[in-house]
Amino acid sequence: MKKQDPPQIVACYKGKVTITVDEYSSNPTQAFTHYNINQSRFQPPHVHMVDPIPYDTSKPAGHTRFVCVSDTHSRTDGIQMPYGDVLLHTGDFTELGLPSEVKKFNDWLGGLPYEFKVVIAGNHELTFDKDFMAELVKQDYYRFPSVSKLKPEDFDNVQSLLTNCVYLQDSDVTVKGFRIYGAPWTPWFNGWGFNLPRGQSLLDKWNQVPEGIDILMTHGPPLGFRRLGSKGAAAGVGCVELLNTVQRRVRPKLHAFGGIHEGYGIMTDGCTTYINASTCTVSFQPTNPPVVFDLPNPQSS
Repeated sequence: MKKQDPPQIVACYKGKVTITVDEYSSNPTQAFTHYNINQSRFQPPHVHMVDPIPYDTSKPAGHTRFVCVSDTHSRTDGIQMPYGDVLLHTGDFTELGLPSEVKKFNDWLGGLPYEFKVVIAGNHELTFDKDFMAELVKQDYYRFPSVSKLKPEDFDNVQSLLTNCVYLQDSDVTVKGFRIYGAPWTPWFNGWGFNLPRGQSLLDKWNQVPEGIDILMTHGPPLGFRRLGSKGAAAGVGCVELLNTVQRRVRPKLHAFGGIHEGYGIMTDGCTTYINASTCTVSFQPTNPPVVFDLPNPQSS
């Protein structure tokens, strides 16, 4: 963390704000260009990059250390996990959401020493999306033959296989005094799980995020954040409704996500720290290290 500007202690003033569908919602590339040119919304002084905390840095007194990972895609065997108090995994922990993959992930979680582990699904957790599965079983979908052959009883209660963590899906939990909300939704992309059309459909989900959240976990990114990937990609893939919800209404201390592998890294707008914790690279190699982040303990705790 850059010592000169610790974003976790910047004052953020929240008020009653109603978010409506953005005029550029259906064209995220145009939205990115508009807000970047006209408002410099995604560049200094409004936002800046943040250096990750080295693993050997001592945790400050009165703080909780969060360890953030995402997009592990059943490739957890070689990941070196650092010290921390709470693990946050923001989805795509499997390839297809097969029960065998979920059990393997749950076993991995069980071997980790963190006091709390909080997990959400991503677009690859197909069996966790009941609407997706209801449609899939009606058709011979060649892309996911191993999933379409599952019987309903194999996946109806697949979340129950996650016995070694707290699983969030449009819900929240309070951990060590921090209120954490998790949601798996992303803009439509090639017909995977938890895909929704841009605009009102996604905004309806983000409107469920309550105010007073300390940490927001989503699978995909807000528009404009962690867009500078290895190929300079991902500028127009985030969700502008999520961006407006985070910056104008919810304003959490930490927004953790993944989804865009080439967007790995940390940014801040001075109020919220944004962490794309994608473990796998764009070539699905699990070489991006987990990201650690310290937050001062809530006074009530």
